Amino acid sequence: MIVGVSIAAIVGFSSIFVVPAGEVGVVTTLGKVSKNPRLPGLNLKIPFVQSVHFFNIRTQVRPENFSSLTKDLQVIEATATIKYAVKQSEAPRIYSTIATGNAEIYERIIQPSLLKALKSVFSKYELVTIATDWNNISQIVETNASAELAKFDYVEVKGLDLTGLKIAEEYRSAIEQKQIAEQQLLKAQTEVKIAGQEAIKFETLNRGLNDRVLYKLFLDKWDGKTQVVPGLNGRMPPVIVGQ
Repeated sequence: MIVGVSIAAIVGFSSIFVVPAGEVGVVTTLGKVSKNPRLPGLNLKIPFVQSVHFFNIRTQVRPENFSSLTKDLQVIEATATIKYAVKQSEAPRIYSTIATGNAEIYERIIQPSLLKALKSVFSKYELVTIATDWNNISQIVETNASAELAKFDYVEVKGLDLTGLKIAEEYRSAIEQKQIAEQQLLKAQTEVKIAGQEAIKFETLNRGLNDRVLYKLFLDKWDGKTQVVPGLNGRMPPVIVGQ
């Protein structure tokens, strides 16, 4: 009796398992993988016949230090920090085809596609463009990495940041000098444009002025204390005010 109860208790406990929050369970029946993942909470399985394998579906953040060649064959080093999450519905397929646990997902799924995207993007741009347009390059890498990973559809890319760009000091100095030269050129072009606009303004104003307009402007501004009021058109003599 006691033995029977003990066996029943063991079987009962063996048929119950809990999937923690932020994870899914992949059930295998004598090695065959079930297509539908088990969701967080209390779940049932066949004792001694079915096994459960857990996969984390929370957003993961992984930095990847890399080096790459630019279009002009310069070596750069940087860090790409990718944010990704395993797609809940794809956990069984991941277990069947490429990874039997969380630890294998990054190196087998994420890393190859990320490095491919990084090298593909950086090989299309010269060093000076990469250094001066870093934010835009980061967005392009994220788009390419997302496209690469979408081919397999195991995970979803949540974001990607590029940081810590390292280049040879002599090239950094050359880039800084180029940026200064471009700023000076832009400043000079702006000054020329402003000078041209001022010239047009004064030319237009000059064409609109005549003796009568100037005389009226003088009278409008006259404070009554000036001793001499000029004549008009050279035909009217100056007016002497006071002594």
